[in-house]
Amino acid sequence: MPEARIPTQPGNVSVPPRNPHRSKPQPSTPYQTENFPQKIFTEKKDFSQTHGILSSKTFSGEASGLTIRDLAKRAGVSVATVSRVLNNYPDVSTETKLKVLALAKEMNFRPSAAARSLVTRRSNIIGVFFLQDHVNAMILHPFFQEVIVGFKRAVGAAGFDLLFFTSSRPADRHFSYLRHCRHHQVDGVVLMGVDRGDKQMAELASSGLPCMSVDVDVLGKRAGYVLSDNREGGMQAVRHLGSLGHTRIALINGHPTSKPTHDRFVGYRDALEDLGLPYRSEYVLYDDYTWEHGYASMKTLLDLPEPPTAVFACADLIAMGAIKAIRERGLHVPEDVAIVGFDDIEFASMVHPALTTVRQAKEAMGRAAGEALVRLIEEPGSSPPILVLPTELVIRESCGASLVRAR
Repeated sequence: MPEARIPTQPGNVSVPPRNPHRSKPQPSTPYQTENFPQKIFTEKKDFSQTHGILSSKTFSGEASGLTIRDLAKRAGVSVATVSRVLNNYPDVSTETKLKVLALAKEMNFRPSAAARSLVTRRSNIIGVFFLQDHVNAMILHPFFQEVIVGFKRAVGAAGFDLLFFTSSRPADRHFSYLRHCRHHQVDGVVLMGVDRGDKQMAELASSGLPCMSVDVDVLGKRAGYVLSDNREGGMQAVRHLGSLGHTRIALINGHPTSKPTHDRFVGYRDALEDLGLPYRSEYVLYDDYTWEHGYASMKTLLDLPEPPTAVFACADLIAMGAIKAIRERGLHVPEDVAIVGFDDIEFASMVHPALTTVRQAKEAMGRAAGEALVRLIEEPGSSPPILVLPTELVIRESCGASLVRAR
C-alpha cells in the first residue's frame, strides 16, 4: 500500500509538568529548547575570500603546480596585487580584480591546503566524535549514517574535511576530548551519540571551540545542538494508535537520561491524556535504542496479566525487535499487537509488515548542524544555535490502519 505521510506542525517544544511516577526519566539538567530560529545559510567560499597575505612561496596550485608568480606574470601585475585580489582586499580596482579572477579560473588555479592553513591559521578540518562501545557502535547505526551524509555535504561545500575520532571510553583516566581536538588542530567539532553527562563533554563545550551536537543537547558558549521535535513526534504516534481504537498503549523507550528519550516520553504521556487514557507504569520500559532491547522489553510486556494491544517503540530497531518477540509468541502484527516506530531508517519500509514510523529528517539534521558549525567557525561573534526540526508520521502496515479501513 502507498505510504501516507502526516507532517507534524512545528510549535514550541515546552515540557509539561513532570509526571510524579517513578518510571519517568529524570534529565540531569534543565533542557533549553527553541523552535526554528532563523535559517542558517552558508555560502561556499572560493579562494578569493581567504584572509591574510599570501606569498609566492606559500600559494601554489594544488594539481597544476602553478604558483602565484605564474598567475601574476600572465595577468601583467605584481605578485602583491594578485595576493590582494585573491584575499579580497578592497584597495584593488574592479577591472584588475575581474581580470585576475578570470585568469585564475581559466588556469584552474587554487590555493593549496597547506598554503591556506599557513595564512588563515586554520586546518580546514572538522572533528567528528561518535560514541562507540560494546553495545552502541553509533557510527554503524542507520540513523547516524544518514545524518553524517548531510553533515559532510554541508561542511564539504564550505571547504572543510572531516577527521573521525574514537570515543570508546579508553582506560586512560586522563583521556580528554578537548585535548584530542587541540592535538589535531581541528577548527570545530560535531558530536553524535555521546554521553551528555560526561565531564569531558562539559570541558569541550565550555572550551570555546566551535561545537555542534546532533540528537544530544550539549550546550556551551560556542556549542549548540540540532534535534527533532521529539515530543510532537511522540504525540503523533500515540494519537494515531488511539485513533485506531487502542486503549492499552505501551512505550518502549531508550536511554532514560537523554533528551530525545525524555521528550518522546512527554509526547507519549501528553497524548494519553489527550485521549483520556490512564498512564500505566508497567507499560513504560527503558534501556537503549537497540533491537535487543525491543525484543526483551516486548516479551516483558506480553507476560503482563493485561498486555498492551499497541506499542510505541522509540526507535525503528526497537520496533523490529518487538515484532520478533510478538511472532515468537504465535501472535501477529498488527492483528494482535500494533506497532509504531521512530526514525524511519531505510529498512523500515522493507520489513514485513512494513513499519509505520515517525520520520526524522536525518540528512537535514546533519546539514543544519554542518551549516551552523561553519557559521560558528567563520563568525567568532555568532551565538550557538538550538535547532529543532519537524517530524512526520509515515503510515504503513504495522499499525493496522488498513485493517481498520477495511472493516
